[in-house]
Amino acid sequence: MLRLVTTLLAVMLLLSSGHLLIGPLTFDDHAAQAIWTWRTSGAAKIWRKGFVPVGDLSVIPPKVLKQIQHDEEYGWVVAGPLPAAPTEAQVRWDDGSAMRVTVISPREALVALSPWGAELSFSDDEVYKLTGATYTTMRLETVRGMATVPAWRLHFSNLPGPIDYVAVDQDAVGTVEDAIGKHVSGEGVTDFKVLDERTLLVSYDYGSCGREPLDVSPRVREEPDVVVLGIDVPDQGDGPCAGVGLSGQDAIRLDEPLGDRVVLDVASRLPVLCHRARHACRFSDA
Repeated sequence: MLRLVTTLLAVMLLLSSGHLLIGPLTFDDHAAQAIWTWRTSGAAKIWRKGFVPVGDLSVIPPKVLKQIQHDEEYGWVVAGPLPAAPTEAQVRWDDGSAMRVTVISPREALVALSPWGAELSFSDDEVYKLTGATYTTMRLETVRGMATVPAWRLHFSNLPGPIDYVAVDQDAVGTVEDAIGKHVSGEGVTDFKVLDERTLLVSYDYGSCGREPLDVSPRVREEPDVVVLGIDVPDQGDGPCAGVGLSGQDAIRLDEPLGDRVVLDVASRLPVLCHRARHACRFSDA
Protein backbone atom coordinates (compact mmCIF):
# COMPACT_ATOMS: atom_id res chain seq x y z
CA MET A 1 0.00 0.00 0.00
CA LEU A 2 2.84 2.41 0.86
CA ARG A 3 4.48 1.84 -2.54
CA LEU A 4 1.15 2.44 -4.32
CA VAL A 5 0.68 5.73 -2.48
CA THR A 6 4.26 6.73 -3.35
CA THR A 7 3.71 5.90 -7.03
CA LEU A 8 0.46 7.86 -7.20
CA LEU A 9 2.06 10.85 -5.48
CA ALA A 10 4.96 10.83 -7.93
CA VAL A 11 2.57 10.72 -10.88
CA MET A 12 0.49 13.58 -9.49
CA LEU A 13 3.66 15.66 -9.35
CA LEU A 14 4.56 14.68 -12.90
CA LEU A 15 1.13 15.62 -14.20
CA SER A 16 1.10 19.01 -12.49
CA SER A 17 3.10 20.66 -15.31
CA GLY A 18 6.32 19.78 -13.50
CA HIS A 19 6.46 23.02 -11.50
CA LEU A 20 6.51 21.18 -8.17
CA LEU A 21 9.56 19.17 -9.16
CA ILE A 22 13.09 20.43 -8.60
CA GLY A 23 15.65 19.41 -11.19
CA PRO A 24 15.31 17.03 -14.16
CA LEU A 25 13.00 14.04 -14.02
CA THR A 26 14.68 10.81 -12.93
CA PHE A 27 14.20 7.26 -14.12
CA ASP A 28 12.03 6.61 -11.06
CA ASP A 29 9.84 9.61 -11.95
CA HIS A 30 9.29 8.36 -15.48
CA ALA A 31 8.78 4.78 -14.27
CA ALA A 32 6.07 5.95 -11.85
CA GLN A 33 4.27 7.68 -14.71
CA ALA A 34 4.58 4.62 -16.96
CA ILE A 35 3.14 2.37 -14.24
CA TRP A 36 0.27 4.73 -13.50
CA THR A 37 -0.57 5.11 -17.20
CA TRP A 38 -0.47 1.35 -17.75
CA ARG A 39 -2.81 0.65 -14.84
CA THR A 40 -5.33 3.45 -15.38
CA SER A 41 -5.53 3.88 -19.17
CA GLY A 42 -7.18 0.55 -19.96
CA ALA A 43 -3.98 -0.81 -21.56
CA ALA A 44 -3.49 -3.42 -18.83
CA LYS A 45 -7.04 -4.72 -19.32
CA ILE A 46 -6.56 -4.98 -23.09
CA TRP A 47 -3.29 -6.87 -22.52
CA ARG A 48 -4.86 -9.35 -20.08
CA LYS A 49 -8.32 -9.83 -21.56
CA GLY A 50 -8.29 -8.36 -25.08
CA PHE A 51 -6.95 -9.32 -28.49
CA VAL A 52 -3.22 -8.52 -28.69
CA PRO A 53 -1.62 -10.35 -31.64
CA VAL A 54 2.03 -11.33 -31.71
CA GLY A 55 2.20 -13.31 -34.95
CA ASP A 56 1.88 -12.06 -38.52
CA LEU A 57 -1.66 -11.03 -39.48
CA SER A 58 -1.38 -12.41 -42.99
CA VAL A 59 -0.68 -15.87 -44.41
CA ILE A 60 0.97 -15.55 -47.82
CA PRO A 61 1.93 -18.74 -49.72
CA PRO A 62 5.61 -18.84 -50.79
CA LYS A 63 4.85 -18.60 -54.52
CA VAL A 64 2.61 -15.56 -53.92
CA LEU A 65 5.23 -13.89 -51.74
CA LYS A 66 7.87 -14.53 -54.41
CA GLN A 67 5.79 -12.72 -57.05
CA ILE A 68 5.03 -9.80 -54.71
CA GLN A 69 8.73 -9.40 -53.96
CA HIS A 70 9.49 -9.53 -57.69
CA ASP A 71 6.86 -6.92 -58.59
CA GLU A 72 7.99 -4.65 -55.71
CA GLU A 73 5.76 -1.56 -55.99
CA TYR A 74 2.44 -2.84 -57.30
CA GLY A 75 -0.78 -1.39 -55.93
CA TRP A 76 -3.78 -3.28 -54.54
CA VAL A 77 -7.29 -2.67 -55.95
CA VAL A 78 -10.78 -4.18 -55.82
CA ALA A 79 -11.75 -5.60 -59.21
CA GLY A 80 -14.85 -7.68 -58.47
CA PRO A 81 -17.89 -8.07 -56.18
CA LEU A 82 -17.08 -8.82 -52.55
CA PRO A 83 -19.21 -10.39 -49.79
CA ALA A 84 -20.49 -8.41 -46.81
CA ALA A 85 -18.81 -8.87 -43.45
CA PRO A 86 -20.66 -10.82 -40.73
CA THR A 87 -22.12 -8.64 -37.98
CA GLU A 88 -19.81 -10.24 -35.41
CA ALA A 89 -17.52 -13.20 -34.82
CA GLN A 90 -15.42 -14.77 -32.07
CA VAL A 91 -11.75 -15.12 -31.26
CA ARG A 92 -11.26 -18.49 -29.55
CA TRP A 93 -8.16 -19.22 -27.49
CA ASP A 94 -6.79 -22.72 -26.98
CA ASP A 95 -7.44 -22.44 -23.23
CA GLY A 96 -11.19 -22.32 -23.95
CA SER A 97 -11.70 -18.58 -23.48
CA ALA A 98 -13.40 -16.54 -26.20
CA MET A 99 -14.05 -12.91 -27.13
CA ARG A 100 -16.75 -11.44 -29.37
CA VAL A 101 -15.38 -9.10 -32.04
CA THR A 102 -16.65 -7.14 -35.01
CA VAL A 103 -15.27 -7.92 -38.44
CA ILE A 104 -13.79 -5.66 -41.11
CA SER A 105 -14.86 -5.96 -44.75
CA PRO A 106 -12.73 -7.61 -47.45
CA ARG A 107 -12.01 -4.14 -48.86
CA GLU A 108 -10.71 -2.98 -45.45
CA ALA A 109 -8.57 -6.13 -45.23
CA LEU A 110 -7.07 -5.27 -48.62
CA VAL A 111 -6.24 -1.73 -47.48
CA ALA A 112 -4.61 -3.10 -44.33
CA LEU A 113 -2.60 -5.58 -46.37
CA SER A 114 -1.40 -2.96 -48.84
CA PRO A 115 1.72 -0.94 -47.93
CA TRP A 116 0.22 2.04 -49.76
CA GLY A 117 -3.12 2.43 -47.97
CA ALA A 118 -6.07 3.66 -50.03
CA GLU A 119 -4.75 7.01 -51.25
CA LEU A 120 -2.35 6.25 -54.11
CA SER A 121 -3.36 5.34 -57.68
CA PHE A 122 -1.49 2.97 -60.00
CA SER A 123 -1.62 2.07 -63.67
CA ASP A 124 -3.83 -0.90 -64.52
CA ASP A 125 -0.88 -3.16 -65.35
CA GLU A 126 0.81 -2.54 -62.01
CA VAL A 127 -1.87 -3.60 -59.52
CA TYR A 128 -2.97 -6.80 -57.82
CA LYS A 129 -6.66 -7.21 -58.58
CA LEU A 130 -8.90 -8.48 -55.78
CA THR A 131 -11.74 -10.36 -57.48
CA GLY A 132 -13.27 -12.26 -54.55
CA ALA A 133 -13.10 -13.09 -50.85
CA THR A 134 -14.10 -15.99 -48.63
CA TYR A 135 -14.84 -15.67 -44.92
CA THR A 136 -12.75 -18.18 -42.95
CA THR A 137 -10.52 -18.48 -39.87
CA MET A 138 -6.79 -18.66 -39.25
CA ARG A 139 -4.46 -19.53 -36.39
CA LEU A 140 -2.61 -16.70 -34.71
CA GLU A 141 -0.25 -16.26 -31.75
CA THR A 142 -1.36 -13.65 -29.19
CA VAL A 143 -0.07 -12.57 -25.78
CA ARG A 144 -2.78 -14.84 -24.33
CA GLY A 145 -1.59 -17.85 -26.33
CA MET A 146 -2.61 -19.38 -29.65
CA ALA A 147 -6.05 -18.50 -30.96
CA THR A 148 -8.39 -19.21 -33.85
CA VAL A 149 -9.46 -15.86 -35.33
CA PRO A 150 -11.82 -14.69 -38.09
CA ALA A 151 -10.08 -13.99 -41.39
CA TRP A 152 -10.68 -13.15 -45.04
CA ARG A 153 -9.22 -15.32 -47.79
CA LEU A 154 -8.52 -12.81 -50.55
CA HIS A 155 -8.49 -14.05 -54.16
CA PHE A 156 -6.61 -12.14 -56.87
CA SER A 157 -6.86 -12.57 -60.62
CA ASN A 158 -3.14 -12.02 -61.15
CA LEU A 159 -1.54 -13.75 -58.15
CA PRO A 160 -0.82 -17.51 -58.07
CA GLY A 161 -2.82 -18.08 -54.88
CA PRO A 162 -4.95 -16.44 -52.16
CA ILE A 163 -3.83 -14.43 -49.14
CA ASP A 164 -5.44 -14.85 -45.71
CA TYR A 165 -5.73 -11.77 -43.51
CA VAL A 166 -7.06 -11.33 -39.94
CA ALA A 167 -10.53 -9.79 -40.04
CA VAL A 168 -10.80 -8.43 -36.48
CA ASP A 169 -11.83 -4.74 -36.34
CA GLN A 170 -9.10 -2.91 -34.40
CA ASP A 171 -11.20 0.18 -33.72
CA ALA A 172 -13.86 -1.95 -32.04
CA VAL A 173 -11.60 -4.11 -29.87
CA GLY A 174 -9.21 -1.32 -28.87
CA THR A 175 -5.42 -1.34 -28.94
CA VAL A 176 -2.76 -0.83 -26.30
CA GLU A 177 -1.28 2.06 -28.28
CA ASP A 178 -4.62 3.88 -28.38
CA ALA A 179 -5.09 3.33 -24.64
CA ILE A 180 -1.64 4.70 -23.78
CA GLY A 181 -2.12 7.72 -26.05
CA LYS A 182 0.68 10.08 -27.01
CA HIS A 183 4.08 8.52 -26.52
CA VAL A 184 7.67 9.10 -27.55
CA SER A 185 9.98 6.88 -29.53
CA GLY A 186 13.70 6.97 -30.10
CA GLU A 187 16.60 5.91 -27.93
CA GLY A 188 15.93 3.46 -25.17
CA VAL A 189 15.12 -0.20 -24.61
CA THR A 190 14.33 -2.06 -27.83
CA ASP A 191 14.09 -5.70 -26.75
CA PHE A 192 14.82 -8.21 -24.02
CA LYS A 193 15.52 -11.91 -23.77
CA VAL A 194 14.73 -14.05 -20.73
CA LEU A 195 17.95 -15.81 -19.70
CA ASP A 196 16.37 -17.34 -16.61
CA GLU A 197 13.43 -16.54 -14.37
CA ARG A 198 15.24 -13.59 -12.75
CA THR A 199 17.67 -12.49 -15.47
CA LEU A 200 16.88 -10.40 -18.57
CA LEU A 201 19.29 -9.59 -21.38
CA VAL A 202 18.25 -6.04 -22.30
CA SER A 203 18.96 -4.50 -25.75
CA TYR A 204 18.91 -0.73 -26.24
CA ASP A 205 19.71 2.09 -28.68
CA TYR A 206 21.24 5.47 -27.85
CA GLY A 207 23.08 8.38 -29.44
CA SER A 208 26.74 9.28 -28.93
CA CYS A 209 27.99 12.76 -29.79
CA GLY A 210 31.55 11.50 -29.76
CA ARG A 211 30.71 8.60 -32.06
CA GLU A 212 32.18 6.24 -29.47
CA PRO A 213 30.35 3.78 -27.19
CA LEU A 214 29.26 5.28 -23.87
CA ASP A 215 28.98 3.74 -20.41
CA VAL A 216 25.22 3.22 -20.58
CA SER A 217 23.50 1.84 -17.47
CA PRO A 218 20.24 -0.14 -17.78
CA ARG A 219 17.64 0.61 -15.11
CA VAL A 220 14.75 -1.44 -13.75
CA ARG A 221 11.70 -0.83 -11.55
CA GLU A 222 9.70 -3.82 -10.34
CA GLU A 223 6.06 -3.98 -9.30
CA PRO A 224 3.79 -7.00 -8.72
CA ASP A 225 2.19 -6.55 -12.16
CA VAL A 226 4.90 -4.84 -14.25
CA VAL A 227 8.64 -4.53 -14.80
CA VAL A 228 9.79 -1.17 -16.19
CA LEU A 229 13.08 -0.98 -18.12
CA GLY A 230 15.11 2.06 -19.12
CA ILE A 231 18.66 3.30 -19.60
CA ASP A 232 20.83 6.03 -18.15
CA VAL A 233 23.01 7.69 -20.82
CA PRO A 234 25.93 9.85 -19.59
CA ASP A 235 25.49 13.60 -20.01
CA GLN A 236 27.17 14.75 -23.23
CA GLY A 237 26.87 18.47 -22.61
CA ASP A 238 24.87 21.20 -24.31
CA GLY A 239 25.05 22.48 -27.85
CA PRO A 240 24.87 20.86 -31.29
CA CYS A 241 25.69 17.18 -31.58
CA ALA A 242 26.61 15.48 -34.85
CA GLY A 243 26.71 12.03 -33.34
CA VAL A 244 25.69 8.54 -34.35
CA GLY A 245 23.21 5.96 -33.18
CA LEU A 246 24.70 3.07 -31.22
CA SER A 247 23.29 -0.03 -29.58
CA GLY A 248 24.20 -2.21 -26.65
CA GLN A 249 23.17 -5.11 -24.42
CA ASP A 250 23.36 -5.70 -20.69
CA ALA A 251 21.98 -8.28 -18.29
CA ILE A 252 19.63 -7.16 -15.50
CA ARG A 253 18.92 -9.23 -12.41
CA LEU A 254 15.37 -9.03 -11.05
CA ASP A 255 14.49 -9.19 -7.36
CA GLU A 256 11.58 -11.55 -8.11
CA PRO A 257 10.93 -14.05 -10.95
CA LEU A 258 9.50 -12.35 -14.04
CA GLY A 259 6.48 -14.65 -14.16
CA ASP A 260 3.64 -13.24 -16.26
CA ARG A 261 4.47 -9.59 -15.54
CA VAL A 262 4.43 -7.28 -18.55
CA VAL A 263 7.75 -5.56 -19.34
CA LEU A 264 7.36 -1.85 -20.16
CA ASP A 265 9.73 0.59 -21.86
CA VAL A 266 9.98 3.65 -19.60
CA ALA A 267 10.36 6.06 -22.54
CA SER A 268 7.27 5.08 -24.55
CA ARG A 269 5.29 3.54 -21.65
CA LEU A 270 4.45 0.69 -24.06
CA PRO A 271 5.35 -2.99 -23.66
CA VAL A 272 8.85 -3.73 -24.96
CA LEU A 273 7.24 -6.52 -26.99
CA CYS A 274 5.82 -3.82 -29.27
CA HIS A 275 9.29 -3.18 -30.69
CA ARG A 276 9.72 -6.69 -32.08
CA ALA A 277 6.07 -7.60 -32.69
CA ARG A 278 4.77 -4.62 -34.63
CA HIS A 279 1.12 -5.71 -34.44
CA ALA A 280 1.09 -6.21 -30.66
CA CYS A 281 0.14 -2.65 -29.71
CA ARG A 282 -1.49 -1.58 -32.98
CA PHE A 283 -2.12 -4.49 -35.25
CA SER A 284 -3.15 -2.58 -38.36
CA ASP A 285 -2.14 0.65 -40.03
CA ALA A 286 -5.47 0.97 -41.78
